[in-house]
Amino acid sequence: MAPPSAEPPARPTGWSAPGPEGHILLEGVTKRFAALGWPALDNVDLSIPRGCFFTVIGPSGAGKSTLLRILAGLAAPDGGRVSIFGEPPRQASRAKHLGWVPQSPALLPWRTVAENVRLPLQVNRAARCEARDPEEILARVGLTHARNMLPSQLSGGMRQRVAIARAFAFLPRVLLMDEPFGALDEMTREHMAHLLLELWQADRPTVVFVTHSVAEAVLLSDRVAVLGQGRLSAPVEVDLGRPRPEGIEDSERFYQLTSSLRAQLRQAFLGAGG
Repeated sequence: MAPPSAEPPARPTGWSAPGPEGHILLEGVTKRFAALGWPALDNVDLSIPRGCFFTVIGPSGAGKSTLLRILAGLAAPDGGRVSIFGEPPRQASRAKHLGWVPQSPALLPWRTVAENVRLPLQVNRAARCEARDPEEILARVGLTHARNMLPSQLSGGMRQRVAIARAFAFLPRVLLMDEPFGALDEMTREHMAHLLLELWQADRPTVVFVTHSVAEAVLLSDRVAVLGQGRLSAPVEVDLGRPRPEGIEDSERFYQLTSSLRAQLRQAFLGAGG
């Protein structure tokens, strides 16, 4: 007779099981790599409602990029279930419901700025997805003057603006962003964060954002969770209002939220052997 199975870990505080049509859902998701001494993702439960800006922070190697790759359908979990508004990730990806912004802009060097922004609309003509006028989105990110320039002629911040414009061009339901501002200087990074907020506020796609910056996470997000040793913390609600008031970074509540999340991040770092 087989021994009884172990009790599954308790759900995180605040976790609920909403209907799949309105949420991104991860239920008991596990992913292992032989080189790691622990699972990259260990029985992760997560519920992200439609239109939420959700950020994951954590130490390097904590599994943040793995989580995004599973949501994008680029990797399969070893266990558990993933649903993007009722669809498996690969199906959502094929239907062009997902947008992706990596840390490196990955622009085609032989295409101009306007041609790079237009690329998803040309490649995905057969997909049933909404689209925005590329010229409109270029104007919104302040790149009309650079529309005929090549990526090699742009600064790092301008290249990342092109990548974000390209992702927003076809109005994805879900936008996955893997440390998109990580290679930028502090001032450019801050400018890009505010630009992203403006674009997101207009259309409210669901965003899953990965960053190492606690302040960036609090500025942008509705909810922030810490990932460490494969475990995801209960999300912290960022109650700073929408749209974000000017100067919110200098408020006492902003300081309280960043301090609390830094303490959680420090524990995750120490738990990972940092």
